[in-house]
Amino acid sequence: MVHASPGAQGPTPATTAASRRTVLALLAAATAAPLLVSPSASAAPELRAAVGLDDPAKKEIAMKLVSSAENSSLDWKAQYRYIEDIGDGRGYTAGIIGFCSGTGDMLDLVELYADRKPGNVLAGYLPALRAVDGTDSHDGLDPNYPRDWRTAARDTAFQQAQNDERDRVYFDPAVRRAKADGLRVLGQFAYYDAIVMHGDGGDATSFGSIRRRALAKAKTPAQGGDETAYLNAFLDARVWAMKQEEAHSDTSRVDTAQRVFLRKGNLDLQPPLDWKVYGDSYHLD
Repeated sequence: MVHASPGAQGPTPATTAASRRTVLALLAAATAAPLLVSPSASAAPELRAAVGLDDPAKKEIAMKLVSSAENSSLDWKAQYRYIEDIGDGRGYTAGIIGFCSGTGDMLDLVELYADRKPGNVLAGYLPALRAVDGTDSHDGLDPNYPRDWRTAARDTAFQQAQNDERDRVYFDPAVRRAKADGLRVLGQFAYYDAIVMHGDGGDATSFGSIRRRALAKAKTPAQGGDETAYLNAFLDARVWAMKQEEAHSDTSRVDTAQRVFLRKGNLDLQPPLDWKVYGDSYHLD
């Protein structure tokens, strides 16, 4: 859902963490016989720290968190078929990440689907999608585009195309940049959610601008800064960006979700998780 200026594009690799029990056992062994500590014992903390939002279990949490905000549901896979014009000036919003007909990412998705499955039910709309890119127009899409989108959403090839575009445009870049900034899972999710909503263009409310505003207030962990302080600065900047646009002026996806996890010190998004979005309560074990 590139919620940035038209064309500004930006909405989860994993390593296996040593279990807490394994780490404790290794530490106990080190205390009892320090000369016999194995290489795996010293590596265990690094392995734990390496788990990111791209870990399958963490990515599933990310998808549910975004879905709670975008679709008021934790069933993110039910959103392949979602499509409506929400009146935000971006035309149709659809799919698992809110691809928009007015911001280019829906066009990219349908082009990918057509490349993989020529002649599919949405392929005939490509000329119209190219024409309406950058606008809120439905010209050439109405009246049957929503119906045909829902038909396509039953096709596993279209579902996979949505997954792949979500990862290429939003998830993978967000996680990569957050890891470079030294952020753990919560910070990686904060970047992902920001790119989903604001895109990664050059305007004042894009992800890059949000990050620059945060950097003016705090250093990232990679720069030697405190992670909690930096994330508070980032979320402050995110809230500012959201309030610049009426359609996103409800900041509960930050205030009563991400900020709740941060206040609890849950930088790894460890379940159970409890949060609210738009007044609705959610829980994950």
